Amino acid sequence: MAEIALIGGTGLSSLKMLEVTHREMVQTPYGPPSAPVIHGRVGGREVVFLARHGSGHTIPPHKVNYRANIWALKNLGIRKVIAVAAVGGISDDAGPGTLVVPEQIIDYTTGRECTYFENNLASVTHIDFTWPYCEELRQSLIDACIRTGVEHVPHGCYGATQGPRLETAAEIRRMAQDGCTIVGMTGMPEAALARELELCYSCLAVVANRAAGKGEGEITMKDIERALSEGMQSVRKVVEAILPVL
Repeated sequence: MAEIALIGGTGLSSLKMLEVTHREMVQTPYGPPSAPVIHGRVGGREVVFLARHGSGHTIPPHKVNYRANIWALKNLGIRKVIAVAAVGGISDDAGPGTLVVPEQIIDYTTGRECTYFENNLASVTHIDFTWPYCEELRQSLIDACIRTGVEHVPHGCYGATQGPRLETAAEIRRMAQDGCTIVGMTGMPEAALARELELCYSCLAVVANRAAGKGEGEITMKDIERALSEGMQSVRKVVEAILPVL
């Protein structure tokens, strides 16, 4: 049985190195997940893959059923989750194509279903979210980046925005003042839900573009797609390197 899951974001709706064994649509109390869970092997290691935005990348970030996705993985016996996400770079060292392994997150999202602890409770539940990512898995990702020679930043703060629009330059300036080094739209509530279900969860972020006001001119999808294509090659190297040692 697989104990490791990969959640793919923009640019990673499928895995070329995944030897697929079967697909499974998991039923959850929170509705259907974004897509069927794909079971397979990478380098002989069993793993499951879930496309966060759906098989055809049709679900915008604010409409992703995060509760169903995380619950489905937990129900399948998953213990560790590597969440791949496309982000914008705020700090100078987060250039297009760079991988970032953040250790913190700030939630700017609104109106999302963000917890499992809300109905029929015996008592109010508060999870410790001081360090939102699993440090053991985070260090494993950093080690895999080093071993494969992939350009990466081994720290950072992920600013999670509502989307689906990109941010304004003023919003990015505020986020930089808050301490954010990268910005994305899917980091929350995914990370918090994983913590509620006691999953070891870490983010592997791919910088697709300079955030608003940090680059020259407008942000275009053509530039984003070009950077993601290069960045996802690095993601695949890291994934292939990390799976045998987890």
